[in-house]
Amino acid sequence: MAVGTLGLDLVNADAQAANSKYAGIVVDANTGNVLYSENADRLQYPASLTKMMTLYLTFEALDQGRIRLDSAVPFSAFASGQAPTKLGVRPGASISVEQAILGLVTLSANDASTALGELLGGSEDRFAQMMTAKARALGMTRTTYRNANGLPNTAQMTTARDQARLGIALRQHFPQYYGYFSTQSFKFGTRIIRSHNRLVGSVRGVDGIKTGYTRAAGFNLVSSVQVDGKSIVGVVLGGASTPARDTQMRNLIASYLPKASTRGGSSALVAQAPKISPETVIPVTVAKQEVASAAALPQTRPAPVSRTEVASAQVAYAAPASSKSENPLLQEMPQPTRVKTQPIRQAAVAPVPTPTAAYVPPEQGDTSVDSITTASVKESLPSGWVVQVGVSASREAAMELLDGAKNKGGKALSSAKPFAVANAGSYRARFGGFDDQKQAVNACNTLKRAGVKCWASAQ
Repeated sequence: MAVGTLGLDLVNADAQAANSKYAGIVVDANTGNVLYSENADRLQYPASLTKMMTLYLTFEALDQGRIRLDSAVPFSAFASGQAPTKLGVRPGASISVEQAILGLVTLSANDASTALGELLGGSEDRFAQMMTAKARALGMTRTTYRNANGLPNTAQMTTARDQARLGIALRQHFPQYYGYFSTQSFKFGTRIIRSHNRLVGSVRGVDGIKTGYTRAAGFNLVSSVQVDGKSIVGVVLGGASTPARDTQMRNLIASYLPKASTRGGSSALVAQAPKISPETVIPVTVAKQEVASAAALPQTRPAPVSRTEVASAQVAYAAPASSKSENPLLQEMPQPTRVKTQPIRQAAVAPVPTPTAAYVPPEQGDTSVDSITTASVKESLPSGWVVQVGVSASREAAMELLDGAKNKGGKALSSAKPFAVANAGSYRARFGGFDDQKQAVNACNTLKRAGVKCWASAQ
């Protein structure tokens, strides 16, 4: 039986009786403990949750400086021809990386997702190998990707447990870009595109992440919640409808957020995976028995056997030897490995009038970047929890952001240390010196009440 209250157990019993596709999980993102699980290891179709991995690899390329937010994303005839929903960019035209990101997190644009895959991988097939490689490196042992957008492919499979792991990884590994997932609308040309994620802005603490639907998959949703130092990631797969899926997620949040811990919150909760690029992809085969014995989030009961089990999958990365950790979420997870990468060569695209997004991403401030990549010096940075208030093109601009924020933060920031972290040509404006997550979250909440966008994370 699923872990949980009697009321929620009855809700889930009804859901199971009416919908055999249903699977769900709730993970305490501070500790890695599974608070709730139902069919969490059964293989299912990810649908547009696939785009979470497309965005992970996009954020990684941005973080490495291989692309920029204003880099051109050209649309091939193949990308433009993807089935709706899509932005509708014609072949030969291009949009910016930032516009593509926004198209994925709001509209779940299939054409933009394929175009990003072609940009980063050279082809969508190659990019799908990179996606599967990254999944294995993150410990998503039962996930296989075949395309960048989640359109139907019978070999493209995942589990609720793997999607929870990916949701946590996105938030922890890329806090400077994670704010995009809370976007509720953006302007694309003359259009105002609104998000498919109805829980963002309507449920306290929900800051993303992604919806998904195909007829075979049902209605999918991954949600991240952060309230008063507590942090959970919930996954619902195979919902019977959008309202049923959203209602189930609301019930899970209401029931299990109170059970989450305010302790923990290590930035290493999900290990930083080795960097993957087209130049470093080495196809290998992972057999069924290897998948079954590899890393997983803690089990609440034996994983069910699925008739749709994939006997083997071609993946693009041989994971390095794992190391043990006291944190259950890190059991058998690979440690970071530095991999040499090559800059992506932009395809030549004829000048075509393209839409422009009149949008500044939430919680990031000035996102312009310069051409200089400066490595940050970890030894000189404050340890513990930090509060980030924006990203700027220069250190001076970042410090100005911090000065303005400190004036509005009052006592909450009286002992905080302002500093700027150089990374991939941009500067992250942060306050350090917080002893624990609760202190950092409270300071961030004070800033938000004063009108300053921010988020708290472990340094």
